[in-house]
Amino acid sequence: MTAGESTVTVAETVTVEEAPPGRWQRIVRLQALQIVLLLAVTVAIFTVLRPGTFLTPFNVRGIVQNTSIYAVLGVGMTFVIITGGIDLSIGSVLVFSGVVADKVMVAYGGNGWGTVLVGTVAACASGLAWGLLNGGLVAKAKVPPLIVTLGSLSAALGFAQILTGGLDLRDAPKTLVDKVGFGNIVGQVPTLAVIAAIIVAGGVVLLHRTRFGLHTYAIGSNAEAGRRVGLKVDRHLMKVYALTGLLAGFGGILNLGFFQSTTIGGQSNTALNVIAGVAIGGTSLFGGVGSVFGTVIGLFIPIVLQNGFIQISVQPFWQQVVVGAVLVAVVYIDQARRTAAVGGRKPRFAFLPRPGRKTQQETT
Repeated sequence: MTAGESTVTVAETVTVEEAPPGRWQRIVRLQALQIVLLLAVTVAIFTVLRPGTFLTPFNVRGIVQNTSIYAVLGVGMTFVIITGGIDLSIGSVLVFSGVVADKVMVAYGGNGWGTVLVGTVAACASGLAWGLLNGGLVAKAKVPPLIVTLGSLSAALGFAQILTGGLDLRDAPKTLVDKVGFGNIVGQVPTLAVIAAIIVAGGVVLLHRTRFGLHTYAIGSNAEAGRRVGLKVDRHLMKVYALTGLLAGFGGILNLGFFQSTTIGGQSNTALNVIAGVAIGGTSLFGGVGSVFGTVIGLFIPIVLQNGFIQISVQPFWQQVVVGAVLVAVVYIDQARRTAAVGGRKPRFAFLPRPGRKTQQETT
């Protein structure tokens, strides 16, 4: 080319990273913050609609108590879903464990802490047995978790009905009911809430500060890659399902103390509510992503909705409609985020935490 000759324009496609988001954008994209804001907005709406009754110590205590047992179940469910699995049986396992605990405590006799301890061991052992069964079938027999836990849901509830003749048992010791189910640790702080907080704290440490939690994330992200680097995937899956069963069994004794009954017919939506809370809390149903803290916040949302609907004279059944709609929306958004991340595109939703790449035309 000679000087002064026009430069040939060549269009070429190059891939460049997006500019790093600002501090405010990073804060808005924090998933935990989004969940907390959603809960805060929900509470604010019902507080405005019922200022004299909703945000009172008595009502808040009731909401916390109602969430406590779900929180215990939610810790185990978080681990399972992070691995890419699911456990539909926790409601039935809770019922079965409560039935076994009731019968063992009646046979042991008494109403003191010794009887409660024996019943707790029986309930936890029952839940652990179901968890090991689920884990063995998923990990060793390679049966899909949905099918395994659907079968366990039916079987555990069936065995509970066989043991009771289809009738609820109401033989919970007085100590269990008065000290655990309706007792307070300090002031108006429910014993159930403190127990749940301890379980949640243990779950947070186990998931985020131990090798067990690291392996759980790794398996959920890519189980085959985990095998190739030496992870004992099958053994770990059995441990995860065993943990979920153990916590469901422990939930059974708490449920017995709170409702003073085995609630055989009252746990049909337990698994749905817990799974919805886990998903709303940011744990991906596709595996590999999640947190126990998010689960706890997510579980409060359905309980707050139900409580608020009752106070504003709306049928509480609408809670299931809202939770179902939110669950579908959360899964859709999560799927869109993953598709964008894999394809290197910008997420469709601005608040999604994974910015993509963009293509820019450059001319020379």
